[in-house]
Amino acid sequence: MRVHLGALAGVAALTGALSFALLAAAIGTDFWYIIDTERLESSGPVAMDRLGAANRSRPESLSSHSGLWRTCRVRSPCTPLMNPFWQENVTVSDSNRQLLTMHGTFVILLPLSLILMVFGGMTGFLSFLLRAYLLLLLTGTLFLFGAMVTLAGISVYIAYSAAAFREALCLLQERALLEQVDIRFGWSLALGWVSFASELLTGASFLAAARVLSLRRGQDQVL
Repeated sequence: MRVHLGALAGVAALTGALSFALLAAAIGTDFWYIIDTERLESSGPVAMDRLGAANRSRPESLSSHSGLWRTCRVRSPCTPLMNPFWQENVTVSDSNRQLLTMHGTFVILLPLSLILMVFGGMTGFLSFLLRAYLLLLLTGTLFLFGAMVTLAGISVYIAYSAAAFREALCLLQERALLEQVDIRFGWSLALGWVSFASELLTGASFLAAARVLSLRRGQDQVL
């Protein structure tokens, strides 16, 4: 049983650290949502002007990539997204207010998952050090709850992106042009999904360790 506990401790430590690092990288990078207008730009300056290019003689690329906090263009500095927590001071439409609410939701949930992983790491270290069954159980539950928080944050972001696209479509009323724009989720979101899976595995490892420790104590009591 000592070998099993040691192996589970190694798996939990590895997957927990991986989950934290990946989610921190996902939150800190700006490739959650990518808009590629290369095909549209190659179709001519008139089409670009219809989407709001400022200068026909020197059209600025509309390609961009966005994170949780800001959006970046190829030749322009990154600009912060609208602060979702100041919306009561700004006059916005109901649809925009809904977008701000969703934005505020996932920018809270994803960092909260990081905080839960920090606490889980501390309790996990103590639980293996002390061979404490209840602490192992608590840590496993904490990581599983953190995984659900991560999943909720990612799901809200995906719903937010879909709602933002619908809002842009209503404003532009140029579906034919948007069909020439490549819009996709980026690798930052993929990091979030891998972090979610690693967090689930970490929680399962702690629960398995609690089960192994419980069986070991049961055998010792029988002997």
